[in-house]
Amino acid sequence: MDEPSLRGRFYVFRDRLDAGGKLALKLEKVLGKPLNSLVLAVPAGGVPVGFMVARRLGLPLDVLVVRKVQFPWDSEAGFGAVAWDGTVILNRVLVESLGLTEKQVEDCVNLTKQKVFERVRRLRGEKPFPNLKDKIIIVVDDGLATGYTMLTAVKVLAKHNPKKVVVATPTASFEAVKLLVSESRVNMVVCLNLRKTPIFAVADAYKKWYDLTDEEVLSYLKSFG
Repeated sequence: MDEPSLRGRFYVFRDRLDAGGKLALKLEKVLGKPLNSLVLAVPAGGVPVGFMVARRLGLPLDVLVVRKVQFPWDSEAGFGAVAWDGTVILNRVLVESLGLTEKQVEDCVNLTKQKVFERVRRLRGEKPFPNLKDKIIIVVDDGLATGYTMLTAVKVLAKHNPKKVVVATPTASFEAVKLLVSESRVNMVVCLNLRKTPIFAVADAYKKWYDLTDEEVLSYLKSFG
């Protein structure tokens, strides 16, 4: 489910907060004011977006630490993802097509695991993971390029027996949305700015774009009432 007026366009959001506000309005139209629900934001960039969604819908906000497994030569692209509990999902077709060796894959995965566990420690500390059983979970990120990071999150969330999983993002590639729609554990995908381009960059949807620090993420979480 996208926003036809934003389809295929570039630089449609001022920043992540603006995108989160617009996404919240769309979700409110689709879901109303969902009860027994929780917003889980993927840090770092998904947190300000999730902050606005949770505030608008009057829902609790928490983080869902998932990180893409980056290529050795390109930190902006990845061939899979690692979740907060150590679960790894790889795009094996892409791995084989690029000729990555098992050693290269293993090294990249191990490095990503270290970063994921460190971020969990910094953002969650000793705070237990929330109870998701029979709840509607709205998973938010600032954009989906390949969709594998979000797919990993959704597959791990399924272990916690939520009632429904809604994937929500301001911008995404056609291929990412197609991947997630085909996943049986996803009940709905809401994306405002859907683009089908040879090279997709999340940043191309935002006029103001930068990498958030964990300190900024924590400030959003601490300020959320």
